[in-house]
Amino acid sequence: MGKRSTFSGKLGFILAAAGSAVGLGNLWRFPYLAAKYGGGMFLLVYILLAITFGSVLMITEIAIGRKTQLSPLKAFGALNKKWSWLGTLATIVPILIFPYYCLIGGWVTKYAAVMVSGKVSEAAGDSFFKSYISSTSQPIIWFLVFMAATTLVVVFGVNKGIEKFSKVLMPLLVFLTVGLSIYVVTRPGALAGVKYYLLPNIKDLSFKTFLAAIGQLFYSMSLAMGIMITYGSYFSKEESIEKASRHIEIFDTAIAFLAGLMIIPAVFVYSGGDKSALGTGPSLMFVTLPKVFSSMPGGNIIGALFFFLVLFAAVTSSVSILEAIVAGVMDRFNVKRITATLLVALYGTVLGIACSFGFGIWDSVKIIGFSILDFLDFVSNSIMLPLVGMLTCILVGFIIKPDAIISEIELNGKFTIKKFYIAMVKWIAPIFIFAILVSGILQNFGILNI
Repeated sequence: MGKRSTFSGKLGFILAAAGSAVGLGNLWRFPYLAAKYGGGMFLLVYILLAITFGSVLMITEIAIGRKTQLSPLKAFGALNKKWSWLGTLATIVPILIFPYYCLIGGWVTKYAAVMVSGKVSEAAGDSFFKSYISSTSQPIIWFLVFMAATTLVVVFGVNKGIEKFSKVLMPLLVFLTVGLSIYVVTRPGALAGVKYYLLPNIKDLSFKTFLAAIGQLFYSMSLAMGIMITYGSYFSKEESIEKASRHIEIFDTAIAFLAGLMIIPAVFVYSGGDKSALGTGPSLMFVTLPKVFSSMPGGNIIGALFFFLVLFAAVTSSVSILEAIVAGVMDRFNVKRITATLLVALYGTVLGIACSFGFGIWDSVKIIGFSILDFLDFVSNSIMLPLVGMLTCILVGFIIKPDAIISEIELNGKFTIKKFYIAMVKWIAPIFIFAILVSGILQNFGILNI
């Protein structure tokens, strides 16, 4: 295979890894979960989990990647041969997520195009979104456009593709997020939404809040997907893992925070303070927000900027998901990057089309009561992500021991949270994640109602 590719420096790594973390999880998923689970209380719980669980898991995954210089498929086996199966599990996660993530990316691309064409009022129609996703050809066309863009970046590799792409898009993404957030919070009527989002109410604290926040944490920070291990394998031995991880966490959490600050007050403005308008769940971005933009002065421009912002974020994440799979294929089958990328893209296209049909001509096809997309989302997010996260903690905490990871982290100086890290990775994280895993599965099947 030759010498392994590397990022040109810390900035390139941070922007690429932050680009992976900042995606639909931040700009689509985070705001509707925050809206659903109490605004300020969800935000507080999420931030606390990010600086504890998120920090420990991210440091661990980056260190595993850099220590082994391998993709997730082989990295766990390099740490302990008897645990090579965990590499297979970790690789399955992005394989499941990639097709439907690109399909949703195609939806975002469609909406960006609609906004640019000045048809915001059309997108605000009650039946527009449902009519679009249930049609046969339109969603697939836009899905293929999104898939092609993702594939092209990964074909160019780590330096010429992923790093250069991230260095351009991430600063632009930050600029747009900050600008749109300032615009929204200064609209008449936005203050009520800002208060709901920023001020925690103890009445909103529940186990469901923790369940939603920890699930969002894995999704938003690209944890247990093999992505941070893959990017870690491209990270220079001369750079600090602890500092780089902290920068990624701050970047990711800040964008998620701003996304909520942008979307929740916007809905309050549109609805006149009616909280029920926040309750549309996953369709908040595609159903409620176009109505918000339609009611705003200059709504076409604001809507176009918003959906291009989401599109940029979606592509940076889809690139990282594809790269995690491609790295495994290259390591396993010793094939060239272009071959591995095109093969994975072909697989993603076939399954992505099936997911799209699940809302239209295959609407009657259900897997244990789920549509095709919802089934893949349930297996990956409710089962695989927490399972891989928990098993990674057990491997590091009790099989190879924390010192094996700490020694890699301390190549660049003192590990300032060593004692906290050991306690988290050995005891607190795996026990907590196990409870979340079990309760999440039971809740999905209606066995447990917390």
